[in-house]
Amino acid sequence: MFIDLIAAYPIVFYGAIALMAFIMVLVSIPSIIFTSLKYNLFDKNDLHRKNHNLSISRLGGLAIVASFTISILLFSATINFKEANYLIVSCIILSALGLKDDVYGANTSTKFILQLLVAGILVFFGGFRLSSLYGVLNIGDMNLLWSGLFSIILIIFLNNSFNLIDGIDGLAATIGILANLSFGIAFAIANQMPYAFIAFALAGAIAGFLKYNWYPAKIFMGDTGALIIGLTTAALAIKFIEINKFNGVNLPRFYSAPAIAVSILIVPIFDSLRVFTIRILKRKSPFRGDRNHIHHRLERLGLKPNKIVWITFVLNVFIIIAAILLQHLGNFLLIVLLITICLVCNSIITWRLSKKIP
Repeated sequence: MFIDLIAAYPIVFYGAIALMAFIMVLVSIPSIIFTSLKYNLFDKNDLHRKNHNLSISRLGGLAIVASFTISILLFSATINFKEANYLIVSCIILSALGLKDDVYGANTSTKFILQLLVAGILVFFGGFRLSSLYGVLNIGDMNLLWSGLFSIILIIFLNNSFNLIDGIDGLAATIGILANLSFGIAFAIANQMPYAFIAFALAGAIAGFLKYNWYPAKIFMGDTGALIIGLTTAALAIKFIEINKFNGVNLPRFYSAPAIAVSILIVPIFDSLRVFTIRILKRKSPFRGDRNHIHHRLERLGLKPNKIVWITFVLNVFIIIAAILLQHLGNFLLIVLLITICLVCNSIITWRLSKKIP
């Protein structure tokens, strides 16, 4: 009976699960802020890289994880969606890592091992695996080993990419909402209800958090929130690409799905690739934090965090629309075009910084 209602009125239930996740986060954040202040739950190990040196809690991700997990458990139990179980297990493991890092700090090797573990769970047990590169770099279908390894690397990269853009108030949350809303709408159009529910639940949870994270922020999502958003969004991106795979028989709802997925995640992807490349060229560790991200560069131009978020958001929306309108160009050409747009924007920022009086 309930399943029939969901199938008959999916939009209503998409809105309901997003609203439920939103409200749960909205009402729980004040308690997290109070508890953090009462017990001094703050990580002071990396304040040299942050804009804030005040006692602002970094445990907002706990509310996101709890709300998202409850929402998905409720839904997956209703329709017996087993893939959600592997995603939830991965989120719980990663949230434990994030919580430790947000309160006490965690070393790089521990982070990498646990991220490798959860990526392996998603790829080999949950089925979140890319089976092909769809002609990008002239690579087509891959066997289980190579596709599994590539998918693990991709998940870990995207996982950390969201963590890297979480440098100013509201940025990671806003991009997280945009990405998951985009994937949610795409899954809804493709009648992929389970994945649409996951995307809308996470978007709703992040939206509830954004109320307290908007400039000036009262709380941060920390590694707990950023890692979960990155992990889940990476898993959804892989599924989006796979369900739009053209095998000569089916007619995909979206052509050039890999390029469209890149457009949705262009902000964390481009920023991470940019800083990693610069660090390597300077013979520094690509994993050593600095203040050379795009949002830091925009800050040096004198822009406030809220304006930076709006500029980034509008640019991301423009790139998504452009990718959808030009999807028949093919993956390789479209990805090159998207990266070119980002390079042009980055060059403009560099030129403006060179003109700015020290």
